[in-house]
Amino acid sequence: MTEQELQRRESLAKLRELGIDPYPAEMFDVTAMAADIVANYEEEVLDDGTKNRLNYQEVSLAGRVMATREAGKALFMNLQDSSGRIQLYMRRDELSDGEDHTFFDVVLKKLLDLGDYVGVRGYAFKTKTGEVTVHVLEIRMLAKSLRPLPIVKRDAEGNVHDAFTDPEQRYRMRYVDLTVNPELRQIFIKRSRMIRTMREYLDELGLLEVETPVLQPIHGGAAARPFKTHHNTLDMPLYLRIANELYLKRLIVAGFDGVYEFAKMFRNEGMDRTHNPEFTALEFYVAYKDYNWLMGVTETMLERVARALNEDGSAQVQAGEHLIDFSGPYPRLTMFDAIQKHTGLNVETATEEDLRAYCKKAHIEIDNTMGKAKLIDEIFGAKVEDHLIQPTFLIDYPVEMSPLTKKHRSKPGLVERFELFVNGKEVANAYSELNDPIDQRERFEEQLQLAARGDEEAMAMDEDFVRALEYGMPPTGGIGFGIDRLAMLFTGQTSIQEVLFFPQMRPEAKP
Repeated sequence: MTEQELQRRESLAKLRELGIDPYPAEMFDVTAMAADIVANYEEEVLDDGTKNRLNYQEVSLAGRVMATREAGKALFMNLQDSSGRIQLYMRRDELSDGEDHTFFDVVLKKLLDLGDYVGVRGYAFKTKTGEVTVHVLEIRMLAKSLRPLPIVKRDAEGNVHDAFTDPEQRYRMRYVDLTVNPELRQIFIKRSRMIRTMREYLDELGLLEVETPVLQPIHGGAAARPFKTHHNTLDMPLYLRIANELYLKRLIVAGFDGVYEFAKMFRNEGMDRTHNPEFTALEFYVAYKDYNWLMGVTETMLERVARALNEDGSAQVQAGEHLIDFSGPYPRLTMFDAIQKHTGLNVETATEEDLRAYCKKAHIEIDNTMGKAKLIDEIFGAKVEDHLIQPTFLIDYPVEMSPLTKKHRSKPGLVERFELFVNGKEVANAYSELNDPIDQRERFEEQLQLAARGDEEAMAMDEDFVRALEYGMPPTGGIGFGIDRLAMLFTGQTSIQEVLFFPQMRPEAKP
């Protein structure tokens, strides 16, 4: 242990010797928050120069001690709760037992450390310097901190010194990060508000929120490498879900007109600034709708989210150097046209060999397991994505790229699918869902051929899902949103780790 950690344990023992429980069991009744006290404090100056508190009332609040300052027989502290910070003022004669000043001189001045949780009761007033402060009449220890917090200092001009900014430490010890960098809590508050706004809109549309299995016998619904585990009792392999699509569509078969789920997904793939092996997705499926209807719903929902998160109610969001406007309608661009516009390559007529030759010439990394669909996807990712800054629907994909999507009603070789791109990243993927069980079986068989070539992301055959379709699924529109990427957009972050409370990390190096 460090010297400070040893000293804090000594203080812990001394508190117990004095009969003070450092971790009391009884609850502490909080009646006010720091930010509300500061914002709502009112007083008037009378003719004789004295001050009259207009909203005088006793308050109880609790939080961490973040700073202390002695002033003779008085003590000032900064208390931080979930809303912000407020100054505390304590007088020796008011917090002593007659002539016994042990509590003030020993407990408060020597045994109370920065980071300790305390509960206080008192009343608000303004100091001579104009700072709203709580005059403490009672203070109780609520939890002793045995490790010192990083000391982040802010000078009079607002400049920050000794900031806790190392990403490795911040993500690994988020509990410290959000304590010493409390302004970052707004990211997660906005994320929560974003999800709530989306949920409210889907409820308005009459969709039912449901839950589907996380452990699945077949990794289906997306092209991705799964995490594999084993169930001992059943003696069978199981997979953490890579998507919930096939289960949600089973519920459409079952007769529900619309279902949605905010779900955790798991993909055993690479990690970077936009990928985490565990992520959150929203998927919803609505009977008797198609991908055209979903485009309108998407525009309405994202505009609502933007306005809900902006204090001025605007639909514009700053994402790096770009000002993104989420008010609809959004442009619609076919995948073939987008690739041809930015590469000059006509992928509609190109053979697999043509695509491989282009990738080699353009220095796009590929391998022998990739079929035509994967090659097109690699070309699109390398040459087109970065140009799609404002919300843009990329529509009408090649059939090879979309094994779960209905064939286009008027364009042979294509499917009725769109992806929404914003700020150069895909944030949503939608289909007019394939409901022809014979066609679906053929698509799965094509995926099996890709798997035989070594494609670890190819879909597996799901016989039960095909059986469900054979009972009949009505025309259906379905969509999936990457919640983490949306949170990045709406909070102005460039790394997915910033919008996850606990991103996946490598094992901590042993000292």
